[in-house]
Amino acid sequence: PPGFVESSCRSRIFWMKLNKLFLQGKFFQLEIYDPYAGPILLDEKLASRCGYVLSEDVWGNPVFRASALGCHVANEADELFSLIVNIKVSSFSSMRAAVTYTYPMYCSYPSWASREIVCEENYMEVSVKTDVPAVSNDYTVAWMSALPETQNVAYEQWQLMFVSPSGRKRITVSDAVKLGYSFNNTLSRVYLRAPYHSNESDVGVVSGVNMNLVTSTSMYRQRWLLLLIDTTVSCPVDGISFTDTTITWTVPSIIPTLVVQESTFLSKNIVMGVDDQVIINPKDKNYLLEHNETHIRITIPIGAEGGNLKSSVSGGVYGVIYSIDLFLEHTWTDAGWQTTKYTVIKSITTPFMPQIPTVINNTVPEERLFNVAFGHFLPDVSLVAIAIGNVPFTPREAQYHRLKVYETLFSNRTKKFILEVSFDDPYVLKEYVNRNETKYTLLVNYTLSVGPEMTLYYHSAEVECVIADIELPESAGSCDEENLYLTLPTFGLHQYWDLYLGNTLLNRHVALTNGYLAATNSTHLILQIPLFAVGVTYEEVSFQKIKARFDVVLRKVRTMETLQMFSISCSFNSSEFIICHPDGTVMISAQMKTVPAIDMSKTKLRDSSCKPREYNEAHAFFKFHVTTCGTSVRFEGDHIIYENEISYEKETLPGQSIPTITRDPDYRLTVLCYYQAKETLVLGALVSDPATSPPFGSGTMEPRPNTAAHRRVRQALNVVSRVSKDESFTEFYEPNTAILKRPVQPVFLEVELKDESPSVELYLENCWVTRSLDFNSIPRWNITVDG
Repeated sequence: PPGFVESSCRSRIFWMKLNKLFLQGKFFQLEIYDPYAGPILLDEKLASRCGYVLSEDVWGNPVFRASALGCHVANEADELFSLIVNIKVSSFSSMRAAVTYTYPMYCSYPSWASREIVCEENYMEVSVKTDVPAVSNDYTVAWMSALPETQNVAYEQWQLMFVSPSGRKRITVSDAVKLGYSFNNTLSRVYLRAPYHSNESDVGVVSGVNMNLVTSTSMYRQRWLLLLIDTTVSCPVDGISFTDTTITWTVPSIIPTLVVQESTFLSKNIVMGVDDQVIINPKDKNYLLEHNETHIRITIPIGAEGGNLKSSVSGGVYGVIYSIDLFLEHTWTDAGWQTTKYTVIKSITTPFMPQIPTVINNTVPEERLFNVAFGHFLPDVSLVAIAIGNVPFTPREAQYHRLKVYETLFSNRTKKFILEVSFDDPYVLKEYVNRNETKYTLLVNYTLSVGPEMTLYYHSAEVECVIADIELPESAGSCDEENLYLTLPTFGLHQYWDLYLGNTLLNRHVALTNGYLAATNSTHLILQIPLFAVGVTYEEVSFQKIKARFDVVLRKVRTMETLQMFSISCSFNSSEFIICHPDGTVMISAQMKTVPAIDMSKTKLRDSSCKPREYNEAHAFFKFHVTTCGTSVRFEGDHIIYENEISYEKETLPGQSIPTITRDPDYRLTVLCYYQAKETLVLGALVSDPATSPPFGSGTMEPRPNTAAHRRVRQALNVVSRVSKDESFTEFYEPNTAILKRPVQPVFLEVELKDESPSVELYLENCWVTRSLDFNSIPRWNITVDG
């Protein structure tokens, strides 16, 4: 078919290339057609002996090369050469039902050098012109060494004599063929083809390059004619070196075994080529061809034109391999050989070179779009699948799910795979960070098909982008005569943030327990907080006026980090109130309506020295601490109750004999403050951030009749008291030990009555705390008074 076969003739070598596209999924064989014997299947043994090479070029196309002196080549006067090749193609490995394509090749090569040497991949070949030269007195060393053997040369039969480190060996041509050699003559030439590393060969080092050498003399005797032909051949077997960026191929300039008189050596021409094409100006392709008296050196940049970079995977690592098919032709003259044309064909492949692909984050935060580039890759790499957040998609499926996947090509024939994913895609991980920022994380797993072998390669990447796309809420507040109101946006609440009252999560249960009213609509939360509710901070309290503040804290859901505080502060006019502060301070505005009216300046607490701070005709304002002014304390359940009393005593007017009672009314007002036992500071003052203060105590005022308390006298009983280390009452302090407590720490006191009489009861009347073991030391702080 058209385009299936390309052929050329270069330096008496047939070149034929098959297009691999026509052979995909199929099998092929080559047959050499012999005009006398018919088709002969090409195999490795036949190839090296007959001057054939079957390999692949750097692009994977099958390549067949044949010497013009090959076994089955038709030769016309050593000028025109032809070879017929059968190409058999089948869909089966057994080659049944094969289709045969017959392809003839022609080569014209009239200008032979006196000696031509070809160093192919699998054979070495030397051909020598057999014209009888003019009379000369020069005798080569090889000839001189062969002369003693001439008496044993068979009559009218070609024989070969090999000289190697193991000695001399003289064999017939038929025996040489059995050893893998090929020897024949044409109209004007004699040639020898030898495999590499035969038993008759030797390896030597010439200018640092290992050379495979076959030293031989071809001999023929007929009547008065004795023909001795030097058919020595030497070819390089290495000389390749690599760096990260270049390939260097070195061939000796002068090969002593091929030059009789080095002093007469003259280099005439050096050319290089790629495949079957001569490179006229190597610098145009970034090749470097250098030569001096000892070396010919070709330097090729890895990835240069003419070669092929191929992707590969080794040990789960992606990398590339570079291959290039070079040839070198060196023509020289010397006194012994006139002109020698020396051709070396070399296929060079670099070791595996890891090329870890990179993931480049080209994300555009303003567009809320991940843009991730993955590369660089050669054209032989394709994207098989891509997983977003462990959910796999083929490229087609990715497009269906609005994930944009495409390739970008570059001028150096490499490419990148581009992935675009919206921040709002459900497969993108989202995490609230900092104050008003969201971290978007894209987890990507790539599955690639690499190289002609289609090896699977996997690579994972994680791309992050943090943007300030969350609007922090702003509060609004207002007040009426009895309540404070705080309005907050609900966006982000319970998703990013929570509201806290001090250290307590402000949920619906806490709001209801504290007497708040919470209402929500589609956008906002509205809190109604009564003036005397738990959690209200009283910044200023004076006669008939209260400045109150209510604070809630905005905290991160996971880390509990405080972002900001929302506050509403208002002033209220109130004629009657009681405020029980957490530090034990009590403030009371009492309204006493009596008939007739009493003098409010003469009201007092239980301790008559505790007078009102401010007063008018109908109100009195008291401020005192629960440890003063005769305040008593008792426990009820999990509450501590502090109690005092506002009273007004009747005045007596001094008379002549019997005191006179005035018309002043009798008045008593009981004041109660309730504190949670585990949260209340009993002694000392608490100085702290109001946002972290425990809830205030709640207070009530109850009027009661002026009845004296009747107490019975108790006898001394067997009573033991202990102070517990915690609320479990399982571990106690040692007796007569000074106990140091910070003001915010509660004291857990246990008093036990040891008397087992059922008629005896225990009442705890007065307990106090001092700074020393002396019970009568001052100052002292009451815990219970008149219990």
